Amino acid sequence: MNIRFLETFVWLAKLKNFRLTAERLHTTQAAVSSRIASLEQDFGVRLFDRGAREVALTTDGSKALVYAERMVKLMREMKDDMSDKQVYAGVIRIGVIESIVHSWFPDFLGRLHKMFPRLQIEIASDTTLHLREQFSKGNLDLVLQAEPVIGPQVSNIALCEFPMRWVGSPKLEIGNETLTLSELAAFPVVSFARNSGPHEVIERLFSNSERGALHINCIASVATMIRLATDGFGIAAVPPAIIQRELNEETLHLLRVDTEFPALTLIACFRTDHDNPLTETVARIAQETASDFALNWGQEIARLPTHLSGGKTGAEENTPD
Repeated sequence: MNIRFLETFVWLAKLKNFRLTAERLHTTQAAVSSRIASLEQDFGVRLFDRGAREVALTTDGSKALVYAERMVKLMREMKDDMSDKQVYAGVIRIGVIESIVHSWFPDFLGRLHKMFPRLQIEIASDTTLHLREQFSKGNLDLVLQAEPVIGPQVSNIALCEFPMRWVGSPKLEIGNETLTLSELAAFPVVSFARNSGPHEVIERLFSNSERGALHINCIASVATMIRLATDGFGIAAVPPAIIQRELNEETLHLLRVDTEFPALTLIACFRTDHDNPLTETVARIAQETASDFALNWGQEIARLPTHLSGGKTGAEENTPD
């Protein structure tokens, strides 16, 4: 039932005039009449006796008014409570992967602090594998990572997608020509942590290569990956979103490769058991921040996910949106 219709009903009962009610609600008399007619159809009773100048409640209308006033009052209290920035206090524990830390995470924290200045934020930065484990144990309230969490009373919201590109230092003297995977295999590969999504992609892409000729170095720290790549230790597949400074300073170059690397999909995972209703609100703030980042930086840096809003709950969420 539309709460605006109930509010219209309450005001018409008080003012007893369609014109005055329309002025009070900043709408038209026709809209007021339509809302009352809709309520009367829903209830199956007549709420008002209409006179030439005024309206009067019927017996059924008087009964309905008692409940309508309660519902309108409750909704008003709910809005007041939700709009109070001081209402949320305490601690929220957020897990986040480094690819987000090195891109839009500072903006996210700024928005969160502005909306909830009394909220204390504890941050754990780790790999998706470890964050998922800590979330499952109940040690984290919300995780921002690269894979959904499947389980009862868990929701996953798609945040954005980071295109992935092969990069290398100018020290490697790799030209502007398009490289094949076989040519890439001649260099040491600096990879995200073992069993991470990007690491599994690299394993799959080079599955036909001779294992003895391919050297994959799994690094849990994104900062260490970037340092090794800029020092010329090897090539790496990373999101350009996290190496903008290196690209601007030309300590890293984007490589042209004949095989596309799948994008990194970023997900917010939180529980929906109502023990902490703030977690979904924070997840939506993260989604808004990631969306703005994608819109500001463009398709080469970040993209909106295919399905931006929402996410299925529990076992229905089998793949990221």
